[in-house]
Amino acid sequence: MQDKKQLAVEPTSPTAPMTMIQALRSAMDVMLERDPNVVVFGQDVGYFGGVFRCTEGLQKKYGKSRVFDAPISEGGIVGAAVGMGAYGLRPVVEIQFADYFYPASDQIVSEAARLRYRSAGDFTAPMTIRMPCGGGIYGGQTHSQSPEAMFTHVCG
Repeated sequence: MQDKKQLAVEPTSPTAPMTMIQALRSAMDVMLERDPNVVVFGQDVGYFGGVFRCTEGLQKKYGKSRVFDAPISEGGIVGAAVGMGAYGLRPVVEIQFADYFYPASDQIVSEAARLRYRSAGDFTAPMTIRMPCGGGIYGGQTHSQSPEAMFTHVCG
Protein backbone atom coordinates (compact mmCIF):
# COMPACT_ATOMS: atom_id res chain seq x y z
CA MET A 1 0.00 0.00 0.00
CA GLN A 2 1.26 3.46 -0.85
CA ASP A 3 2.17 5.98 1.79
CA LYS A 4 -0.51 8.67 1.95
CA LYS A 5 2.17 11.35 1.67
CA GLN A 6 3.13 9.86 -1.69
CA LEU A 7 -0.34 10.67 -3.00
CA ALA A 8 -0.23 14.31 -1.89
CA VAL A 9 0.27 16.66 -4.80
CA GLU A 10 2.19 19.89 -4.51
CA PRO A 11 1.43 22.60 -7.07
CA THR A 12 4.04 22.63 -9.83
CA SER A 13 2.94 25.96 -11.26
CA PRO A 14 0.87 28.94 -10.23
CA THR A 15 -2.74 27.99 -9.62
CA ALA A 16 -5.45 29.27 -11.91
CA PRO A 17 -9.24 29.21 -11.89
CA MET A 18 -10.73 26.12 -13.52
CA THR A 19 -14.11 24.58 -14.06
CA MET A 20 -15.28 21.54 -12.11
CA ILE A 21 -14.79 19.43 -15.26
CA GLN A 22 -11.19 20.64 -15.58
CA ALA A 23 -10.55 19.95 -11.89
CA LEU A 24 -11.94 16.41 -12.13
CA ARG A 25 -9.94 15.68 -15.28
CA SER A 26 -6.80 17.05 -13.65
CA ALA A 27 -7.34 14.89 -10.54
CA MET A 28 -7.82 11.75 -12.64
CA ASP A 29 -4.77 12.64 -14.73
CA VAL A 30 -2.64 13.00 -11.59
CA MET A 31 -3.84 9.69 -10.14
CA LEU A 32 -3.38 7.81 -13.43
CA GLU A 33 0.15 9.18 -13.67
CA ARG A 34 1.10 8.40 -10.05
CA ASP A 35 -0.55 5.02 -9.56
CA PRO A 36 -0.41 2.30 -12.23
CA ASN A 37 -3.29 0.51 -10.47
CA VAL A 38 -5.77 3.30 -11.27
CA VAL A 39 -8.14 2.54 -14.14
CA VAL A 40 -10.94 4.74 -15.45
CA PHE A 41 -13.94 3.26 -17.22
CA GLY A 42 -17.62 3.76 -17.87
CA GLN A 43 -20.06 4.76 -20.55
CA ASP A 44 -18.32 6.70 -23.33
CA VAL A 45 -15.37 7.75 -21.13
CA GLY A 46 -12.67 6.39 -23.45
CA TYR A 47 -12.53 7.67 -27.01
CA PHE A 48 -15.49 10.05 -26.59
CA GLY A 49 -14.20 11.56 -23.33
CA GLY A 50 -17.46 11.25 -21.41
CA VAL A 51 -20.80 12.93 -21.87
CA PHE A 52 -19.39 16.14 -20.34
CA ARG A 53 -15.86 15.54 -21.73
CA CYS A 54 -14.50 15.03 -18.22
CA THR A 55 -12.13 12.25 -19.35
CA GLU A 56 -11.20 13.86 -22.66
CA GLY A 57 -7.64 13.04 -23.68
CA LEU A 58 -7.00 10.52 -20.89
CA GLN A 59 -7.34 7.43 -23.09
CA LYS A 60 -4.94 8.88 -25.62
CA LYS A 61 -2.42 9.65 -22.86
CA TYR A 62 -2.72 6.42 -20.80
CA GLY A 63 -3.95 3.87 -23.32
CA LYS A 64 -7.02 1.72 -23.82
CA SER A 65 -6.11 -0.69 -21.03
CA ARG A 66 -6.35 2.04 -18.37
CA VAL A 67 -9.09 4.31 -19.74
CA PHE A 68 -11.83 2.44 -21.55
CA ASP A 69 -15.49 2.31 -22.43
CA ALA A 70 -17.93 -0.07 -20.79
CA PRO A 71 -21.30 -1.37 -21.99
CA ILE A 72 -24.44 0.47 -20.97
CA SER A 73 -24.88 -1.66 -17.87
CA GLU A 74 -24.54 0.30 -14.68
CA GLY A 75 -24.71 -2.85 -12.55
CA GLY A 76 -22.04 -4.46 -14.69
CA ILE A 77 -19.79 -1.41 -14.43
CA VAL A 78 -19.97 -1.26 -10.64
CA GLY A 79 -19.80 -5.05 -10.31
CA ALA A 80 -16.60 -5.10 -12.37
CA ALA A 81 -15.20 -2.28 -10.22
CA VAL A 82 -15.90 -4.30 -7.05
CA GLY A 83 -13.88 -7.20 -8.43
CA MET A 84 -11.08 -4.95 -9.66
CA GLY A 85 -10.88 -3.23 -6.28
CA ALA A 86 -10.82 -6.56 -4.44
CA TYR A 87 -7.83 -7.62 -6.54
CA GLY A 88 -5.77 -4.49 -6.02
CA LEU A 89 -6.81 -2.08 -8.75
CA ARG A 90 -8.19 1.39 -8.03
CA PRO A 91 -11.14 1.80 -10.39
CA VAL A 92 -12.69 5.18 -11.10
CA VAL A 93 -16.00 4.47 -12.80
CA GLU A 94 -18.53 6.79 -14.34
CA ILE A 95 -22.23 6.22 -14.48
CA GLN A 96 -23.30 8.66 -17.16
CA PHE A 97 -25.95 10.41 -15.05
CA ALA A 98 -26.73 10.00 -11.34
CA ASP A 99 -30.28 9.01 -12.25
CA TYR A 100 -28.91 5.76 -13.62
CA PHE A 101 -27.35 4.53 -10.37
CA TYR A 102 -30.50 2.57 -9.49
CA PRO A 103 -29.61 -0.51 -11.59
CA ALA A 104 -26.22 -0.53 -9.82
CA SER A 105 -27.60 -0.01 -6.33
CA ASP A 106 -27.34 -3.71 -5.42
CA GLN A 107 -23.65 -3.78 -6.31
CA ILE A 108 -23.02 -0.50 -4.48
CA VAL A 109 -24.98 -1.33 -1.31
CA SER A 110 -24.77 -5.13 -1.06
CA GLU A 111 -21.33 -5.75 -2.55
CA ALA A 112 -18.99 -2.74 -2.50
CA ALA A 113 -20.12 -1.27 0.82
CA ARG A 114 -20.24 -4.58 2.70
CA LEU A 115 -17.32 -6.54 1.25
CA ARG A 116 -14.91 -5.65 4.05
CA TYR A 117 -17.43 -6.64 6.72
CA ARG A 118 -18.48 -9.86 4.97
CA SER A 119 -14.87 -10.96 4.53
CA ALA A 120 -13.76 -10.06 8.07
CA GLY A 121 -11.40 -7.47 6.61
CA ASP A 122 -9.73 -9.81 4.12
CA PHE A 123 -11.09 -7.88 1.11
CA THR A 124 -12.05 -4.31 0.36
CA ALA A 125 -13.35 -2.73 -2.79
CA PRO A 126 -11.72 0.70 -3.04
CA MET A 127 -13.24 2.62 -5.90
CA THR A 128 -14.56 5.98 -6.94
CA ILE A 129 -17.98 6.11 -8.57
CA ARG A 130 -18.57 9.32 -10.50
CA MET A 131 -22.21 10.15 -11.17
CA PRO A 132 -22.77 13.60 -12.67
CA CYS A 133 -25.92 15.37 -11.52
CA GLY A 134 -27.33 18.83 -11.96
CA GLY A 135 -25.11 20.78 -14.30
CA GLY A 136 -27.88 22.96 -15.64
CA ILE A 137 -28.66 20.81 -18.67
CA TYR A 138 -32.40 20.69 -17.94
CA GLY A 139 -32.45 17.00 -18.76
CA GLY A 140 -36.00 16.14 -17.80
CA GLN A 141 -37.06 13.14 -15.80
CA THR A 142 -34.05 10.90 -16.43
CA HIS A 143 -31.15 13.34 -16.24
CA SER A 144 -32.03 15.69 -13.39
CA GLN A 145 -32.17 13.78 -10.11
CA SER A 146 -29.67 14.19 -7.30
CA PRO A 147 -29.92 10.88 -5.42
CA GLU A 148 -26.68 11.20 -3.43
CA ALA A 149 -28.51 11.56 -0.09
CA MET A 150 -29.60 7.92 -0.39
CA PHE A 151 -26.01 6.85 0.27
CA THR A 152 -25.92 8.50 3.69
CA HIS A 153 -27.95 5.54 4.95
CA VAL A 154 -25.51 2.89 3.69
CA CYS A 155 -22.87 1.52 6.04
CA GLY A 156 -19.44 1.03 4.52
